[in-house]
Amino acid sequence: MVTEMKLGLCNPPEPIYLYVKSGELNGESYLWYNYDNDKTIPVQQKGLTGYISELKLTTKEFREKDNIKLDIVVRADEIYVVRTGIETNFAKTFLLAVSSVQDFSKPLIIAAIAGKENVVFCNLYDAATKIRIRSEWNRDADWLAIIDSVQTRLQASKSSHIVSGELILF
Repeated sequence: MVTEMKLGLCNPPEPIYLYVKSGELNGESYLWYNYDNDKTIPVQQKGLTGYISELKLTTKEFREKDNIKLDIVVRADEIYVVRTGIETNFAKTFLLAVSSVQDFSKPLIIAAIAGKENVVFCNLYDAATKIRIRSEWNRDADWLAIIDSVQTRLQASKSSHIVSGELILF
């Protein structure tokens, strides 16, 4: 398999971290942002299209407390990591929707949706059809079991894309 490689100036192959927050900067509202030298950089797009490749839990210290974050790793034009608190509405609505996805070999759209006040929800769409992946709200869902189940299907999806001994990553 020959992959065309772009030569010249580029960004290092480090993931781009996107954080979820309903905020405003210089009169512009946003739902995602990233950092550049500890400066908040709003992202105006509300959706991210790509292949979900991994879900993982990360512990980050904030105000001298450990906070558990959900990292959603997405392969697109770059590698993106959507990082959100595990207890947020965004994480919970994402997990409920992604739990019904069976085929991770197709791209999905992860969309940040503004709620009331500072709340951000997640809508998940099939990128080809633009049809929203619907899920029923379940406040008592077993979030860790959902993460485990999705991660198992993601691993199975990766291993089923082996062609003549070569793993094709997306």
